[in-house]
Amino acid sequence: MSRGTVIVFAKVPEPGRVKTRLQPAFSAEQATQFYAAMLSDVLEASAVYACELGLTAVVAIHPWELRGQILPLVPAGLRMVPQRGVNLAARMTWAICEAAAEGTRRILLRGSDSPTVDLDEFRDALDALEVVDLVLRPDRDGGYGLVGVRGPIPRLFDHAMSTRSVLADTLANADALDLRCHVLRPGFDIDTVRDFVDLAEARLAGRAGGCRRTLAYLDDNRLWPDSCAR
Repeated sequence: MSRGTVIVFAKVPEPGRVKTRLQPAFSAEQATQFYAAMLSDVLEASAVYACELGLTAVVAIHPWELRGQILPLVPAGLRMVPQRGVNLAARMTWAICEAAAEGTRRILLRGSDSPTVDLDEFRDALDALEVVDLVLRPDRDGGYGLVGVRGPIPRLFDHAMSTRSVLADTLANADALDLRCHVLRPGFDIDTVRDFVDLAEARLAGRAGGCRRTLAYLDDNRLWPDSCAR
């Protein structure tokens, strides 16, 4: 029996749709190729972690009608489903509800912008969900790259997303809902060229083992900023 479900939120890699904040340092095509490399790493790692931990692995795709373009990046063992809803908050809520309707009692959501989320953090989130209602892995920009819940939580994401106060807003809603929460050690996501400094430091510290394609793309195309020691 599955111990839970991990759902990776993924966008179809298309110029102008992904990693636009990397421009103008990157061309639109480079930003798209970089996102595809990072997404491949995230999907592969998530499939491996799911197998290790006995989880069902799902990739939620937006927009669904272009899913054929993402198919070559999806490893065996991940089931593809559409993202449903008018915005990210609604799509996250819908994904949790669908997983819960299938009988899942521990649900992890992860984005495709935080490739250094590792097996230990998956394990810690699952263990915490034995006793709490909500687990968050913060990113340094005020958001989070991993969410864990035990089922649908109405109004948890009733706030603006993709802002520097997302973590604080979610925790405030959780407090108002009287939820038990656990916050994992902070990490980072990759939205701008400045975030490559964190990625370079993670590599030097041996914490970027799941970022093989991401690192290779930056290496091969010489796209690291001068501030990054490699």
